Amino acid sequence: MLAKLHTWVVVKVPTTKAGLKAAKCLVGDGIKVNCTLVFSPAQALLVAKTGATYVSPFLGRLDDIAHVGMDLVRDIVTIYRNYCYKTQVLAASLRHPLHVVDAAKAGADVATMPYKVFDQLFKHPLTDKGLDQFLRDWEKAKVK
Repeated sequence: MLAKLHTWVVVKVPTTKAGLKAAKCLVGDGIKVNCTLVFSPAQALLVAKTGATYVSPFLGRLDDIAHVGMDLVRDIVTIYRNYCYKTQVLAASLRHPLHVVDAAKAGADVATMPYKVFDQLFKHPLTDKGLDQFLRDWEKAKVK
C-alpha cells in the first residue's frame, strides 16, 4: 500500500458513508487520512469522529453556488475546538489570495491552492513600487 512508502503519504477518501467507514479502518491501521469533498459542518463532525488526519472543506466550490465557503471553515474550527478534535482543517479549493488570508484567520491548519494563487501571495503594488525606487536609487549611487 502506498501509505507504507513514507509517513507523509496521506490516503484521500470522499466524505460518504463508505468513505468514512474506510477512513475509520485506515486510521485504525495507523494510516493518515484526508476526508475530502466536505461541504457542511455535519460532514466535518463525522470526519472528526473517524479520527481522520485532515478534513477538506471546499471553499471555492461553495462560493461558486452562492454560499460563503469561509463560514464553513469557521464553523468546523469552532466545532473541533469545542471538542478538542485532533483532525486538522485543510482549506481546499482556494481561488484567490483573500481566501488564503481568510482561511488562516479562521484557523485553518493547512491550505491547498493553485500555483497561480500561491504566486499572487507575493504580489503587492507598494512592494513593486518600493523595489523600483530602491533599484533607481542604487543605480544613482553606483554612478558617483
